[in-house]
Amino acid sequence: MTTAALTATTLALSLLVGAPAQAAEPIYDPVPTAQVQSRLGLVLEEYTSFPKSDPTPAPTDMRLMRQARINTIMELPDGSGRRAVPDLNGKLYFVEDGVPHVYLDVAATFAPQFFSGRGLGQGFGYVAFHPDFKRNGKFYTIHTEQASLTTEVPDWAQTGTLFHGVISEWTATDPAAGTFAGSRREVLRVGFGGQVHGIQEINFNPTARRGDADYGMLYLAVGDGGLGVRNTDPQNLAVPHGKLLRIDPLGTNAANGAYGIPPSNPFVGQAGKLGEVYAYGYRDPHRFSWDRATGRMYLGHIGEHAIEAIYEVRAGDNMGWSEREGAFVFDKTSTNACDKIFPLPADDAGYTYPVAAYDHDPAPGWNCTSDVGVAVAGGFVYRGRDVPKLHGKYVFGDLVDGRVLYTEASEMRRGRTPATIHRLALFDAAGTPVRMQDLSGPGAPGDPNRVDLRFGTDAQGELYILAKANGRIWKVTGTREYASGAAGNVSVRDTMRPTNWAPVTPSKWRFENGQVILAEAGVARPGPRRPFEYAVLTAGPVFGAVDVTAEVRLDTPVEVSNRDVIIVFGYRSDTEFYYAHVSTDNTIYPHNGIFKVNNADRERIDYQWNGRSLGANPAIVDAKWHTVRVKHLPATGEIAVYIDGVKDPLMTAKDTTFGSGRVGFGSFDNIGRLRELKVKGTPAA
Repeated sequence: MTTAALTATTLALSLLVGAPAQAAEPIYDPVPTAQVQSRLGLVLEEYTSFPKSDPTPAPTDMRLMRQARINTIMELPDGSGRRAVPDLNGKLYFVEDGVPHVYLDVAATFAPQFFSGRGLGQGFGYVAFHPDFKRNGKFYTIHTEQASLTTEVPDWAQTGTLFHGVISEWTATDPAAGTFAGSRREVLRVGFGGQVHGIQEINFNPTARRGDADYGMLYLAVGDGGLGVRNTDPQNLAVPHGKLLRIDPLGTNAANGAYGIPPSNPFVGQAGKLGEVYAYGYRDPHRFSWDRATGRMYLGHIGEHAIEAIYEVRAGDNMGWSEREGAFVFDKTSTNACDKIFPLPADDAGYTYPVAAYDHDPAPGWNCTSDVGVAVAGGFVYRGRDVPKLHGKYVFGDLVDGRVLYTEASEMRRGRTPATIHRLALFDAAGTPVRMQDLSGPGAPGDPNRVDLRFGTDAQGELYILAKANGRIWKVTGTREYASGAAGNVSVRDTMRPTNWAPVTPSKWRFENGQVILAEAGVARPGPRRPFEYAVLTAGPVFGAVDVTAEVRLDTPVEVSNRDVIIVFGYRSDTEFYYAHVSTDNTIYPHNGIFKVNNADRERIDYQWNGRSLGANPAIVDAKWHTVRVKHLPATGEIAVYIDGVKDPLMTAKDTTFGSGRVGFGSFDNIGRLRELKVKGTPAA
């Protein structure tokens, strides 16, 4: 069995709960399949933006220097239509008719202890409004304080506590007022020994109704304190660190008398276990939400070595950290920093595994100790009305690079193969294809592509996307399909006639049996790095928008991993054209992507390349004929490549450099053939 096949087999076995391990060998690519590009795209319309804010104290980590460190958007449960947005640097904003104003300055209230200048999640992290806010005026906040600046004693603390995570209850005298006036009290306080992985989110279950056991119960996602992989707290049920807690903020039966412990919690009354714990085994439980249709709870969990995960959470669950990372054994004792992920043992039991997951795909030569720059941003199952094509999709993303993803909620089932993750295209309000980096502007100093992506919803379940990079919020107002515009109806006749082709090196080509055959591998030529050998179709007009379909076959033996053929389009000269590279290999920059040659070495322009190590899933892995379709719409710059009639594109790009050109076929240094070429579009002016 080949290494690739062995890895795939190991993955399939290890992702099943309780599946037997085939060998105790480390796994270096735990999720080898890339995310599937969806033809579906979200239309984003800017909703509001926030003023510049600064961390306290001044940070040493420049990733904290954002426009506004906004964390979510939510609608108040009072029917007013007001939305709340917390900024980690200290202010709680209310947004009315798209205009934000300061409702409460949390940082000023708790100064000088308030602390937001170290750790990516420190500061005023979240706000949650009691479902009876309209009547009782109560809401809850989480903020951090520097331990050395306060005399307050935590309810629980890790050794060497550096900061406190503090839950406060606020009671507004007039819940309808535009700014806060009222009282506050402390609910609980947790001490953390590191400056990351504190209390990430607090929230109420919006699907619970009055009279339900879950109504008015406050959930707290408490991280492990960032103390490293040998920290045992997430598996220790006597402490809150690395847990999802569930409390009654209006109750009094907790040890500190400031809140209640729901009797339905899974560990109530058990010796040595906190009654507050709802689920455990977390490293960094970042965001959670409930599906409004099913009541299921989903949590996005930021991984350590390899796995970003979405869990369906139920009472009593153990997600495994740091005995497990995702659906794999995590060896925290290994002396080799790269040998951390292993298959599950044959007798595996007692852990809950992800319903969706993706891995970090580090660059070749990664030293296994540095941050790859990948972190999941948990989201929501869409149950709104404005965007029907999103119905039933769990929309989430990667908070660093801003990829927006989805899985089908119907596929996210515990104990089954993890759901397929799809990548959504994005469009601005004018219908122009964009990436979140385009919308969010410059990243943080030293991290130019960092978006700091977050999600939120309103009372109707409509979806919002946030970026700390420029402190803006966009509302998802609709969907579009990528490259769905018409290319035109002018067709080229006699595309397979030998005299209608102009090869770079005619002696390397054969034209027979209705096929265009590159029979001899090309060699590098002087000039910019570009495909070595290709032939251009000279028949028909020069096209602007064009839709190209053909059957292709790779004649290079399948044992050669970097075998490829290319479809040329937008061809203007030997150093000015686009090409779609379809290959078996998708792990290096030159392979399996969309490229531009513009009087310089070829430049990769497709959205699927992660910038490090992985592109779209392999296009052709065998010696069979495959249908390749390339669509280019110069007016919008949309380029899409499809394989074997699949409606979702394998690869997409946006580029407007070449507005017209001819089409062709070739390779770098491999052999292959083409047949059944169809070209239609709009002739260039």
